[in-house]
Amino acid sequence: MKKRFRLIVRGNRGDGFYCVDTVTGKRTSLRVADRDAAEQVVLAKNQALRQPSLNLQIAKAYLAGSDSGIATRTWKQVIEAITHTKSGPTKVRWESAARDKALQPLMPKVVIETQAEDILGAIRKGTVSTNVHLRKVHNFCLAMSWLPWPIIPRPQWPAVRYKEKRAITPEEHAKILQREGNPERRAFYELCWHLGGSQTDIARLNATDIDWDQRVVSYFRQKTDSPALIHFGEQLAAVLKQLPKTGPLFPYLRSVRGCDRATEFKQRCTGLGISGVTLHSYRYAWAERAKVAGYPERFAQEALGHNSKAVHRAYAKKAKVLVPSLEEFEAKATKDKVLRFPGPSDLGRSDPEVLARSSEPRTHMATVA
Repeated sequence: MKKRFRLIVRGNRGDGFYCVDTVTGKRTSLRVADRDAAEQVVLAKNQALRQPSLNLQIAKAYLAGSDSGIATRTWKQVIEAITHTKSGPTKVRWESAARDKALQPLMPKVVIETQAEDILGAIRKGTVSTNVHLRKVHNFCLAMSWLPWPIIPRPQWPAVRYKEKRAITPEEHAKILQREGNPERRAFYELCWHLGGSQTDIARLNATDIDWDQRVVSYFRQKTDSPALIHFGEQLAAVLKQLPKTGPLFPYLRSVRGCDRATEFKQRCTGLGISGVTLHSYRYAWAERAKVAGYPERFAQEALGHNSKAVHRAYAKKAKVLVPSLEEFEAKATKDKVLRFPGPSDLGRSDPEVLARSSEPRTHMATVA
């Protein structure tokens, strides 16, 4: 068999060693100082071309010295290992991901023998969730040294493109309440609107989560275990008074799976001709309403239980905020008789009005418009 790669020497001193591809004609410097090393590199290139399967077995033999399971570990075993490290809703999501039809052809494959085409094929057949979970599984293998190198370099992974999400509008919410005949579900939708919580957190609320003296609803989010603290007004108080005084606020909905609650809500929306919203849209609606009303971001973030400002801003990014002109602000300040603080130009002046303003207590010198 004719060798594809051959060694050539260039340079006056005979120390410039190059490898030439006889098929493409490309010449590559070997960057070695002696001929023996150069010949070994060229020999390895030719052997790698002739015996790719043998090279994989040799690589497995070397890697097995540090990891005995690397030659037999499958993607199914990797996902099971990840699932065992999770708990609660996150564990449920990973168990659901393991049943993804697009991932089934990949499950029995040995991780180290997997080609990039196998992963890309699964992504093409699957959904956004398939892409997201494969990224996590791939990175888990790299972190655990179950893969000696990335199968797909990070910049080459297909982009994750989520579907457009939107908030439920007040008009749509009113239609749903008007149509809903079940008192428990109606109250559940009203609490989602006023509290902005995820459907699972709202369905799991107890009477002990309500502080009537401080008019506060507080709970720990099931997903992140972060606290959510929301003060409520008269509208929500009227709804809460209709719910049980002890135990779970929603005895039936608490026992229902989240996917079943979502399906029931979708059926009601379909019957009303409402599309593009889910129960999670109530969370987006609360964030957008808070932003439009000028509610401080740190208060809104605490109310929704968001640990990150970036996450909270993603929820409220579609809020349409009307920014008034500076002229309107100035007119409002004049109307409210806001007194300005003495500036540098007032220093040294004997104007009685200026001196009188300067002598007033600082806390009473101005009112907030």
